[in-house]
Amino acid sequence: MIKDLIVNLERSKDRQQITDIALGVAELFGAHVAGCCFAYDSLPSFTMPDFPSDVLSKMLAASEEAARAAVAQFETACKREGVSVEHHLLETAYGTSGRFPKMARRFDLSVIMQSDAENGDNDILIEQVLFDSGRPLLIVPYIQKTPVKLDRVICCWDGSRAATRAINDAKPFLRRAGQVELVIVRDHKVRDPNELRGIEMANHLARYDVKVDIKTITAPDIGVSGTILSHVADTSADLLVMGGYGHSRLREFVLGGVTREMLTSMTVPVLMSH
Repeated sequence: MIKDLIVNLERSKDRQQITDIALGVAELFGAHVAGCCFAYDSLPSFTMPDFPSDVLSKMLAASEEAARAAVAQFETACKREGVSVEHHLLETAYGTSGRFPKMARRFDLSVIMQSDAENGDNDILIEQVLFDSGRPLLIVPYIQKTPVKLDRVICCWDGSRAATRAINDAKPFLRRAGQVELVIVRDHKVRDPNELRGIEMANHLARYDVKVDIKTITAPDIGVSGTILSHVADTSADLLVMGGYGHSRLREFVLGGVTREMLTSMTVPVLMSH
């Protein structure tokens, strides 16, 4: 059950469709929405050491103005749709986003847009929310303009803890899906072959009234992430569910290869859990 969600609002007007996409998810579940936007109140000295103070002040003021405009756009959209709402303007130093993952712990779902080289970089935020919030994360491609559909949902299954957590967290979506497919990618890292057949997980989901088709595919030279994305395109899937993998290094999490590649090349919304 999804009763509330938190969305990272975008200052760039080219990326503000994330508001309507998040509201669409909220309407699907009758959920409350919290919109958060970052306004930078300082910049690290090493980024622009020789910039005059008045120039830096104007840049910070522009950041706050854009953030306030994004919050206003969010409020207007919520009133139009009649959605229960709250908003937060998070004043923080440039490049820091520690407050958002902590806030996300008290919401059922986070919604964040994929990074875009030209208009927005959310890589650090996505990583922090994935590993530190304890909640599922819906990542939306920056090319996405339409609401999230659930005609066909693909769940990646490899028998791991992360995949198990992701599928469990995705149950509210799966119960509303038209078709659900459990996809197993066979490569040299295959775990227990008996578990990977997916029958036990399919039986578990059936008890939640989720009918599952099982599909096993082999990863060719394009690798696991490429194989999954190719299958997503071939089947016209609307949503991908997968575990977010990473490992701890010096008390910080580092994304695993497949997770990192998926975040770079994703073509449909991806629901991740760790």
